[in-house]
Amino acid sequence: MEVTRRAFLKLTGATVFVGGLGFDIASVRAEALPLKILYATETTTICPYCAVGCGIIVHSRDGRVIGTEGDPEHPINEGSLCPKGGSLYQVAVNDARLTKPLYRASGSERWEEVTWEWAIDKIAEKIVKTRNETFTLKNAKGQAVNRTTAIASVGSAAMDNEECYIYQKFLRGLGLVYVEHQARI
Repeated sequence: MEVTRRAFLKLTGATVFVGGLGFDIASVRAEALPLKILYATETTTICPYCAVGCGIIVHSRDGRVIGTEGDPEHPINEGSLCPKGGSLYQVAVNDARLTKPLYRASGSERWEEVTWEWAIDKIAEKIVKTRNETFTLKNAKGQAVNRTTAIASVGSAAMDNEECYIYQKFLRGLGLVYVEHQARI
C-alpha cells in the first residue's frame, strides 16, 4: 500500500484531533461478529443473466442458500459482479418466487398448479407430437435432411460448455435446425 504525504497528514491529524477530545484510542477494542457464511457449503456456479459467464460462489447451509458472492478465482470476473449478478441471492431467497409449475389450458383464463412430473410429461408429449407432425425426411431435391423446422431452442448462459454440448446433441438428435445460444444473440 502506498501512503501519500496528504493521506499521512490526514491520518495523523485525525488521530491528534480524536485524542485531543479526550478519547483514549488505546482502550478501544474491535470486536468482529461471526461470519454469516461460517460452516457453510461453498458451491461454484455461473451467473444465469447474460452470456459473459461470470463465476459465482453460492453459500448454503442445511439445503438453503444463505449468501452469494463473486468468485475471485474465476478468470472472467475475478470476483466482481454486475448489479444483476450481485442480486442473485434474491432469486433463491424470495417469498414471491414460484416453486411449483403452473399450467394454463388452451382458452382458459386461470393458471393451475401442477406437479413437476405432469409438467415434464406434458412438455415431452408436445415435443413428440410437434416433431412427428412436422418431421421432414427429404427435401424437394430428394436429399435426406431428417429435420423439423417447427421447434427451436435458445440455450442459456447458465450452462457450461459440457452442458451446452450435450444439450445441442440432444436437440440435433430430435432433428432441430434452429439451435441458438444466448452468447450468440
